[in-house]
Parts: sequence; C-alpha cells; structure tokens
Amino acid sequence: MRLRGLFVSALSFGLLTLILSGAKSAGSFPPSGGGATNVRMFPAKGVVKELNPDNKTVVISHEAISNYMAAMTMPFKVKDPKELAGLHRGDEISFRLQVTETESWVEHIAKIGTVSLPPIQTPTNPPVVRPNHPLLDYKFTNELDQAVSLNDFRGQALAITFFYTRCPLPDYCPRLSKNFQAASQKLGSLPGAPANWHFLSISFDTEFDTPNMLKAYGNSYQYDPKHWSFLTGPPDKIGELARQSGASYELDAGTFNHNFRTLIVDASGHLQMVFPTGGDLSDEIVAEIIKAAAVTNQPDAQSQNH
Repeated sequence: MRLRGLFVSALSFGLLTLILSGAKSAGSFPPSGGGATNVRMFPAKGVVKELNPDNKTVVISHEAISNYMAAMTMPFKVKDPKELAGLHRGDEISFRLQVTETESWVEHIAKIGTVSLPPIQTPTNPPVVRPNHPLLDYKFTNELDQAVSLNDFRGQALAITFFYTRCPLPDYCPRLSKNFQAASQKLGSLPGAPANWHFLSISFDTEFDTPNMLKAYGNSYQYDPKHWSFLTGPPDKIGELARQSGASYELDAGTFNHNFRTLIVDASGHLQMVFPTGGDLSDEIVAEIIKAAAVTNQPDAQSQNH
C-alpha cells in the first residue's frame, strides 16, 4: 500500500492559528463517558495573544492556574461573545475558567493592563515529501510495546489523530479520543459495516507517554487493540510525521501547544479527508471510514515503476 498521499495531500491544508495545550502535571485520565455537568471554577490571569474572528475564542498566555494547570498559551472559548468586546492583543486580563467533564470556557474577563507583544509569525508550509518516504516503513511503538509501521496497515481505512494523555481540558485531546471511542463503537455495531479499518492515536508527548501509559489511557476509553492503536516513538520521528500530516505542536513550559488534525486515509493509501477542528466528529468519521474502506487497493502507474 502507498500511503504517500497522507503526507503530500495534507500539505495543502494550512496550519491553524488555533493553539491547543494541556496540563504540566499528570493526573488521572479524564472520564470517557459524558453526562456529568458539575462545573469547577478557577480564577486566572493572563495576556491576550490572539482574538479569533468568530468572536468565540481568545488565545491567552496565562499564569499557572492553582490546582489545575501550569502556565501556558492556549485558546479558550467564551459562551457570550460580548466577553471579548473591547479586548486587543497585548491586554492583560483576569478571568474565570469554567470546566465540566465535557467542555470548558472562560467568563468574567476584565482588562487590568497592557503589554507590548512581538508581531505574529506566519507559519511556513512544511517541505514537500518525496514518494516512498521512509517514515512509511519506520517502526513506531504501540501501546502493547510492539513495533508498528504505517505500511503495516495496508488495505485498511485509517483514521489518524495527534494528542497527548496529559491534556486537561475535556473538549481538546479527550474530545479527540471520545471521537474515536464513539466511532469505533458505532462501526462495531453497524450492520454491514466494513472490517478493514483502524484508528491511530499518535502521542507527541514522547517522554511521558510510554507504552504502559498509552495502554492505561486506551483502557480508559474501552479501546479494542484490533481496531485502535496508540503510537509513540523518538521525538524527531513523531515530529516529522506530525509535520507531514499538517499537525503542529511545540513544547511550552513543560506542556504542549498544538492544533487539531484528524486524517482519513483510504484503503489504497491516499488521503481522503482532513478534519482540522475538534468537537464531536464521530458520525463524520464513521461515514468517511465506510467510504475509505471500500476503495479498491489498486496501485497507480508510478507505484508500478517501483
């Protein structure tokens, strides 16, 4: 199977300006089920780094939030766009972070000062990868401490996302894992559903997310290793795989800022769909996997020359 389309086609999608992150200290895994709505409130302070055009998200470089997360830069949703009225990049603010088991948002935003910030750097496109990229055959390590390459999944429809287990906000990395959990359950119970599919959750927290940690994390989402794997590997190889998939992340004060990226690769190894957002995508993933699994695995003319 030729998976180069995963890398080449993904280059056409620009990196999102939305920056996501998680906690510095490890804790218990987030509940995989929904329903609970108990709200926890955390007072915080920070600096506005970016105001998104939708007036529903603000990127804040915040101080350490007591009893919850370390200092970092990340986006926060607001339920009332009026909360962002009059704010500008560089404003120092105080705010309240509200967190439930399924979502998070900020409110009671108040300006308390202003600081000077450097201009926003526009990210550059990753380099074009030649065919037969060695990453396709590189042996990463899964949650069972087994060597696994992307080419091991030849003939299967793939859903691939990037995450890390320490992410604290329920609507970020845990949301991505819930998407795979729900989609795998739907595919498993759907009459006539294909069997040639597999989900790959790839961690960029390579130091902390060992195979044992990934296995425990997978168990918290009732995963089936026959259809869902969690991968880790050397930082340079994970970083290169993420870049060629259109995913960006960076280490920031011991935590990670990153974007969303869920990719669907069809059974012939070509990129079919990229979801550059979070939220509940389980139904969309199921629909794309059904289409991707039905693609005939026929080599193209260039493949026959190798």
